[in-house]
Amino acid sequence: MENNNQNNQNNKPKRPLRPGGLGNTNPNQPSNVYWIYAILSMGLIGMLFFGQNKAIKKVDWSDFQEYVSDNRIESVVVFSNKEVAEAKVRSESVNYVFGDEAARFSSNPFITVNIPSTQGASEFLDTVKNEKGYDIKVRFDTSSEIWGMLLTFAPFLLIIVFWIWMMRRMQGGPGGGGGGIFSVGKSKAQLFDRDAGAKVTFKDVAGLSEAKEEVQEVVEFLKHPSSYTSLGGKIPKGALLVGPPGTGKTLLAKAVAGEANVPFFSISGSDFVEMFVGVGASRVRDLFRQAKEKSPCIVFIDEIDAVGRARGKNANFGSNDERENTLNQLLTEMDGFGSNSGVIILAATNRVDILDKALLRAGRFDRQIYVELPDLNDRKEIFKVHLRPIKIDESVDVEFLARQTPGFSGADIANVCNEAALIAARNKKKFVEKEDFISAVDRIVGGLEKKNKIITQEEKKSIAIHEAGHATLSWFLEHANPLVKVTIVPRGKALGAAWYLPEERQITTKDQMLDEICALLGGRAAEELFIGKISSGAMNDLERVTKQAYGMITYLGMSDKMPNLSYYDSSGQDYTFQKPFSENTAELIDAEVKAMISEQYERAKEMLRRHAEGHHKLAQILLEKEMIYAENLEHIFGKRQWISRSQEILQNAESLKDPLGKSENPAKDDSKDNSDNLPPSSAPSV
Repeated sequence: MENNNQNNQNNKPKRPLRPGGLGNTNPNQPSNVYWIYAILSMGLIGMLFFGQNKAIKKVDWSDFQEYVSDNRIESVVVFSNKEVAEAKVRSESVNYVFGDEAARFSSNPFITVNIPSTQGASEFLDTVKNEKGYDIKVRFDTSSEIWGMLLTFAPFLLIIVFWIWMMRRMQGGPGGGGGGIFSVGKSKAQLFDRDAGAKVTFKDVAGLSEAKEEVQEVVEFLKHPSSYTSLGGKIPKGALLVGPPGTGKTLLAKAVAGEANVPFFSISGSDFVEMFVGVGASRVRDLFRQAKEKSPCIVFIDEIDAVGRARGKNANFGSNDERENTLNQLLTEMDGFGSNSGVIILAATNRVDILDKALLRAGRFDRQIYVELPDLNDRKEIFKVHLRPIKIDESVDVEFLARQTPGFSGADIANVCNEAALIAARNKKKFVEKEDFISAVDRIVGGLEKKNKIITQEEKKSIAIHEAGHATLSWFLEHANPLVKVTIVPRGKALGAAWYLPEERQITTKDQMLDEICALLGGRAAEELFIGKISSGAMNDLERVTKQAYGMITYLGMSDKMPNLSYYDSSGQDYTFQKPFSENTAELIDAEVKAMISEQYERAKEMLRRHAEGHHKLAQILLEKEMIYAENLEHIFGKRQWISRSQEILQNAESLKDPLGKSENPAKDDSKDNSDNLPPSSAPSV
């Protein structure tokens, strides 16, 4: 359920520069601050060359008169405002004037003298030039004091300019988005205006047919509000999108804005939270101020549970005052004394159970729209969207792929398509084939296949017996999930994996749950019966069994000694410090869990004893071929007595007869039916 359009970054509206601000005209490119460093460096270099102290020897007025009379001076600069003269000594007279220090003054042979007066010095120099005809250049300078002052204050001026520039940067922040110290209370919402270029519409959202019908009413409100208000109705103030991760909640919100052709503010709930007190509330106020200016518009808050968690439920040393202040401000803005006409709030979360009750009441979020995992038809539509840019082979059947992925979200399906393309490219194929999609599903569900992992023959035999135990029990238990295939090739962290076809149920009975527990314990029971010792391979099975047993007793009231009791709190409050039951009840719960698991474990061992011969054949096939399919069990145990609804659909699907197109493979003489086209479940077994 992802957007198939390739949104070009250049289509985003460019934010104009702030008047008087310094910055780059391209908002996607950060401003370059190195030029300010270059100015500082040039200033320092200029001070080094122009403000350096010369090695000048100070002489008396009489000595100066002697040097001028002897033609040892090349030029004289008279500083009128200082009554000082600076003279450059001729190169051939350096040794005479400076004596032992001639080497130090050879590059800059200057002397300085205090003159009685500017007029007196000028008359003396003119007299010497006229009487003796010496070529002495005389210059009068009155600007040296100003230049000296500039050199003195230049560093301070540069520091002031740099400080002013930094202040403007902090006020505006990068890209004008409130990233500086002085704009920390500004909203970080990203605005997608109606002229923003490529838009997302309902055509880009595959599946979600029920959710799209509900949000379509919001679109009609924004397009034609008068048709509703004329009858006395009010425009809804908000809608909460609830659903598992990856189901397309954010994409659906963008499609609403695209269909209604109104401005769209997008922000995450975590963007309101800040370490500074009062910042979150300030950002909420600024967000709604901007939204009112753009009315009618949509404000979308993604992951609202980051700021909308129920107040007073934080058990860690009191509640977080800053987060609660932010929530209070959000509640006030959504339905307070102020008017938010034309501003509709859309929010998304997958933890609606922990949200504050005041946030969910009518008048704030008027409706909750459930975005569920896609069903078979929705998965077909989603595959069509994600298969558009992929070069697929003629053997690829969209309906087959949809049936292969029960319980997959839109993001998972996008990952399957991408992974299949990568597998085909890795094998140097020109097109993506059906086999690549099957491998991609196995890769995502079970993990990466590790054929080079070192396993001893004894370990391999133990894994085969374990997996054959799961397969055997799933075949004979009425409510266990039907087996698809089992492998003893390591995948991910698991040494073996079993794929099942879970039946999509709305409610689950106690018998169904007990059968699932029994099937999960089949691996450990097979190890104890046929090997004589147990191993660590059943850790994942035991974890799932324990969690399910505790859930049945404490949440669902499925205990014989504790019937009709539930200690589940739908508000999301945990029981870290105080449990809702006594210690005696806790001991009784532990005893009931142990009794339930022990009963199902003995049941599993009894069933394996009755079908020990078939189990051994199954384990032997696993050792030889490293993978078994549903038809292998049918050849050994006969046709399964119970057929689930999912199996009936699969058996009637003509597209599932030969998904790999390799029925002639001699290595699979006993696997020519439709077992390896059955969809996998979501978890490895060992």
